[in-house]
Amino acid sequence: MMVLVAVSGCGESGPTAAEAGETLKNHITELMKQRHALDIRITDSGGRDIACGEGKAKRTFAATGRDPAERTGSDMLNDLLLGALSRVAPYRIVEDRGDAPIRLANDKYKTVIVLESPGGGKYGVRGETECLPIS
Repeated sequence: MMVLVAVSGCGESGPTAAEAGETLKNHITELMKQRHALDIRITDSGGRDIACGEGKAKRTFAATGRDPAERTGSDMLNDLLLGALSRVAPYRIVEDRGDAPIRLANDKYKTVIVLESPGGGKYGVRGETECLPIS
């Protein structure tokens, strides 16, 4: 006897742009809390769809904060953020060329985070979702 198993939906199931955008916001906000960043500022509040075509969109979010050690350099700040991110959610490094921002991705949540601290004790983090269904 042959049994056929139907897989529901031929496409990938996953979050909508709005759902992934909210997750991204939570991850970045929690990352700043984990680093005990001071003077946290939201520099891109996201919350809106950026069209990608074919009924898909992405969302963004970004924040800055300050480390108590004001002389901490860019690489060290990014390394500190990278360590703290592992306590927030499992991201994998996509790109790290040493002196450039560190780009990380989470395949489950369809989010990308970029650690781009400018130095001088200032943290910088931005992110975006993949192009995802609007609804």
